[in-house]
Amino acid sequence: MKRWVSIAISLLILVAIYSRIDFAGLLTVFQQCDPLWMAASLGMVVPLTLLTAWRLQQLMPRAAKSTLDFGEANRLILAASVLNMVLPSKMGDLAKAYFMRDRGHLDGPLAFALVVFEKTCDMLSLLVWCAFGLLLYPSKDPLFWTMTLAVVGGLGLGLALLGWPAFARSFFAAIKHIAPHKLRRKIDRLGESWQTMHNYFWGDRSQLVLIAVTSVFIWFLHLLQIWLFILALRASAPFLANLALSPLAILAGLLPLTFAGVGTRDAALIAFYQPYFAAPIAAALGLLCTSRYLLPAIGGLPFLGQYLAQLNRWQQGAS
Repeated sequence: MKRWVSIAISLLILVAIYSRIDFAGLLTVFQQCDPLWMAASLGMVVPLTLLTAWRLQQLMPRAAKSTLDFGEANRLILAASVLNMVLPSKMGDLAKAYFMRDRGHLDGPLAFALVVFEKTCDMLSLLVWCAFGLLLYPSKDPLFWTMTLAVVGGLGLGLALLGWPAFARSFFAAIKHIAPHKLRRKIDRLGESWQTMHNYFWGDRSQLVLIAVTSVFIWFLHLLQIWLFILALRASAPFLANLALSPLAILAGLLPLTFAGVGTRDAALIAFYQPYFAAPIAAALGLLCTSRYLLPAIGGLPFLGQYLAQLNRWQQGAS
């Protein structure tokens, strides 16, 4: 039911957006795009997927690295991309942890902790670039100062949770105390996985540094891809401004309101990039940003069948 509600909200937002812009102008934007830049920007999906799969391999314990080859890591990433498009709350990533456990790569708690750490690194890396861009953004009004403080505060909180075990335990205990009763079991499980993550990753500082640097670089490439989309649409925006604005739009798309961020992300792109180009170009940019999630999901369809039986067993066991 929640999935249908999110789809309906996405459609309503898109209807509101496209009723206010020149739809013919949107088609013209795509007709006049630069084909070479468009191919290059869309093609970045491939190295980004490969690099993310390589990072997943590096996250594995040294003794288990040989059990997860590069091809299997890519299939897991692509299959999770499909599931993230159809399951609520990024459940595809949790399913990825189950797949790794079920195929004998890791035990259950460590597999879940590994996925939690992977997603934490992604979020913190996005916030790092967003904070960097916002601090250098030339014209900040009160709204931008508010967003800057929120992003820097979120980054500080994330780093404290990641690097300070005692603070993390207190934080999860406080969240559990104020959370609805039905969520407390999930918070307990997340807190236990967070502790497992601390024990595992802080035991190997060289691996921790490698994963952190790789994650920051991966997100630099994600934001570079969005800037290349802008060039492909024959528009212009300073790269430093893009480092501030595109992460804000991505964060808007992560709000648990719409289907795969469609609608909220598009509206944010139109609002944030208004000083640099017209709404039809920003709407086209929104469609291209959606392709960043859609293309890996399409690429994962051929591999999904081998995981569906495992997913069904997992859902039956959870119910």
